[in-house]
Amino acid sequence: MPLAEYNRGIMRFGWADPRMAGFVDNLERVNTLADRADGFVWRLAGDKMELAQADRALGGHPRLAATLSVWRDADALEAFVFRTIHDQFLKRGPEWFEPAPLRLVLWEVPRAHKPDVAEAWERFQHLERHGDSEFAFGWGAAHKRFTATS
Repeated sequence: MPLAEYNRGIMRFGWADPRMAGFVDNLERVNTLADRADGFVWRLAGDKMELAQADRALGGHPRLAATLSVWRDADALEAFVFRTIHDQFLKRGPEWFEPAPLRLVLWEVPRAHKPDVAEAWERFQHLERHGDSEFAFGWGAAHKRFTATS
């Protein structure tokens, strides 16, 4: 079953701050890599994502950076996140983003479903408040869940 993911971070500095250049200047590169990755299905992109980040629906913060996407399965998402250049940027996250107890939520979606920002935010808040469940889960639960059924 396809897997939706929503991840977010509050940047340490503003979008135009030179200290964020390593992140901001590579967004298009990493997004293009994701779009071409094996198992990539869809992501909320461009103006729609920019509007969603500014909207109160995602907690509205001027330094919010977020991604909402759908992948064929957990293996495809994991391969992109940890076995492409994306991993190099992930490792630099503390340089660019404020510490946060939760940055990612995952959930299964029906084929051809494209979640909207309200759904993503609801899942994120549910995971934050209640922990891993069928409704919303993190990496650890995804790994246990999908390796147990493989």
